[in-house]
Amino acid sequence: MFHRDVMQHKILIAEPLGKEGLELLQQHTNVDVCLKLSPDDLKAILPTYHALIVRSATQVNDALFDAGENLIVVGRAGVGVDNIDVASATKHGITVVNAPTTNIVAAAEHAVAILWALARNIPQADASVRRGEWKREQFSGVELVGKRLGLVGLGRVGSEVARRAVGLGMEVVAFDPYVTLERAAQMQVKMISFDEVLATSDFVSLHTPVTKETKKLLGADEFAKFKKGARLVNAARGALLDENALLDALDAGQLAGAALDVMEQEPTKNERLLNHPRVVVTPHIGGSTAEAATRVSLEIAEEVLAVLEGRPAKFAVNAPMVSASLAQILHPYMDLAERLGRLYTKWVGGPLGKLEIEYAGKIAAEDTGVLTAGIIKGLLEPIVETRVNVVNAALLAQTHGLSLAERKTRDVSRYENIITITGERRVSGTLLHDEPHIVQLDGNWVDFVPSGYVMLTRHRDRPGMIGKVGTLLGAADINIASMQVARDGPRGEAIMVLTLDDPVPQDVMEKIYQELDIQWSKVLDL
Repeated sequence: MFHRDVMQHKILIAEPLGKEGLELLQQHTNVDVCLKLSPDDLKAILPTYHALIVRSATQVNDALFDAGENLIVVGRAGVGVDNIDVASATKHGITVVNAPTTNIVAAAEHAVAILWALARNIPQADASVRRGEWKREQFSGVELVGKRLGLVGLGRVGSEVARRAVGLGMEVVAFDPYVTLERAAQMQVKMISFDEVLATSDFVSLHTPVTKETKKLLGADEFAKFKKGARLVNAARGALLDENALLDALDAGQLAGAALDVMEQEPTKNERLLNHPRVVVTPHIGGSTAEAATRVSLEIAEEVLAVLEGRPAKFAVNAPMVSASLAQILHPYMDLAERLGRLYTKWVGGPLGKLEIEYAGKIAAEDTGVLTAGIIKGLLEPIVETRVNVVNAALLAQTHGLSLAERKTRDVSRYENIITITGERRVSGTLLHDEPHIVQLDGNWVDFVPSGYVMLTRHRDRPGMIGKVGTLLGAADINIASMQVARDGPRGEAIMVLTLDDPVPQDVMEKIYQELDIQWSKVLDL
């Protein structure tokens, strides 16, 4: 039951919304539907509204937030929030909510649909018949049963595709460095390396977000690694592959076909792509079903009503404010918590699995739930598209197979408060002069600010090691901002930490490995 004061609120719907969600809103508050408003007209009427619901066309920018003096929440009836200035919303104290789970089934089913269409040449055969032809022999396809489907990404959509493919009798393998073997096994999916997915799969389907690491994930070098005659499906993001490199691979016979629901530019102007006889294309309709439209309208309506009532929203894009009683104590530690999580994920570079978070010192006496959410945000943001906040942190952690245990102790050495993440690695941090510092790595005491480029090396302490690393980096014109070494004893095992002004090219990393006795080395972009 919604509180009566919700009836005092006014909601403006600026773009089409499914009738189910509209009816739900109308049952509980005052709703105006004003479609196709110009930016100036929207700005003019916005001050009287407490909530605004849009889809993808309306640009909700700083000027609108300035005008919306009574705005409490902005709802995006869909997944992405690219058209909403989230930073400005946070600055204005306005919650942004979206509906990220509504099209998972639709997207997964469409990926399987275009995979099947690709296997059986359905679009090409349809077009041929409509031209008055009857060339049965020309459109002989391949069966899915017994074929290997390689998934790049095993998140929510990838998991749904896997379930359907297993039901079709396909062997499913996947590459996702952040999914545990146990979780994959529950879905009857075998986890293998990225290169092995490409080299052994009959069909490869992409289901990963676009990040700095995955942009142009598939180019000429990667297509050369594909099993000859394999077929590619991309219903995730167009930026994941180089379209011209894909077309070259098709022309060379390396790939037998490709099915794309997303393109580098939409609508695409790549005539070579549109005219290629072995490419199936659809206009980014993976999430477009009647059922998904119903779900998105209901979900965004429920989210907006929750915020207006003061209840937690499951899918708040920007984290809600910490309660006033704890803000002064915990707020300075939020940045530290997120940076600890981010460093851990980038350092491990693999499944996160089970982790323990320890709060030591005076901070252990506080309600640290908001800090744990901050750690989860740091852990997951580098690897997922969904924004993580205090409301949805636990849900997203569960979705991604992340198991967290908290431990608190008043006992602490060296510092007043320390937060530690322990799993495959151990990372500890604290605040020094209100600035986040990493103070321990795998039990070694260090002290550096986790930002920019950080190079970590594990080696045996011996004379000249520091100078040699500095010389190799200097020769590559890479500036060292700071450097320190922590060791377990003279000439014992040591960790070296270098903060850098520049990234380190792969060839320089290879030189460091070749010329120095280093167990491992990694550069983290923080």
